Amino acid sequence: MVRVSPASNRQLPALPVDLRVAVAEGRAGVRDLGARMVGWRVPWYWYAVAIGLPLLVRFGSVLVNTGAGGAPAPEWTGLAWTSFAMAFLVRLVNRMDGPLGEEPGWRGFAVPRLQAGRSPLATALILGVLVAGWHLPLVLVGDIGPVGLVTTFSITIVYVWLFNRTSGSVLLTLLFHAAQGTPTMADLGLVGAHLDRQEFIECVVWSIVAAGVLVLNRSAWRASSPSPAPAARGPAPAARGPAPRERELTHRY
Repeated sequence: MVRVSPASNRQLPALPVDLRVAVAEGRAGVRDLGARMVGWRVPWYWYAVAIGLPLLVRFGSVLVNTGAGGAPAPEWTGLAWTSFAMAFLVRLVNRMDGPLGEEPGWRGFAVPRLQAGRSPLATALILGVLVAGWHLPLVLVGDIGPVGLVTTFSITIVYVWLFNRTSGSVLLTLLFHAAQGTPTMADLGLVGAHLDRQEFIECVVWSIVAAGVLVLNRSAWRASSPSPAPAARGPAPAARGPAPRERELTHRY
């Protein structure tokens, strides 16, 4: 999640989504998912949140790590900022990477359907467990430490909050996801114990952010889904007679 991860594990959630939506919900479901993927008409400040918040957490955690943890400070002027920007753009269109590999499945497909019968809070908690479990193999192969699963759970709450506050825009969560991993910790020169400490610091910070959106925006977690999932495709229900008013008029006349 927070280190470089195998693409095969990251992109699997999205692979069956298109087919599943087409089979279960037909064209209406496909149109709904497509509209969420390009849903750009949101206030400008949500773009600032989607891109700025992950960068603020990453760079702020680095400052804590260097100031209190003794990690070497990055040479900020010597960092490959142009390469970071290019990597960010590539992540937006690379199906084999985390953002485009996961967001259509977790946010575009799962969140609206979970929220169809649950509160946003229940949806976030359920999805947090599912997404953390999905990343468990990365712990087993040593790609992330166990603390990375806690980070995944916490940040999933933030993802659901952003998704709902932007009227179900997967585009905004896609930007958030791409910014979250650009630059990587390794890009900032963190290795060994300093890398482990950075992962722990970011876990704490994301947990604080998640608690903040829960406490400071409590009404958002009780509300219903801003854009409910389309109903599953199926045969139209058989007519059961005229409406009550129509029956009354038939009886009278």
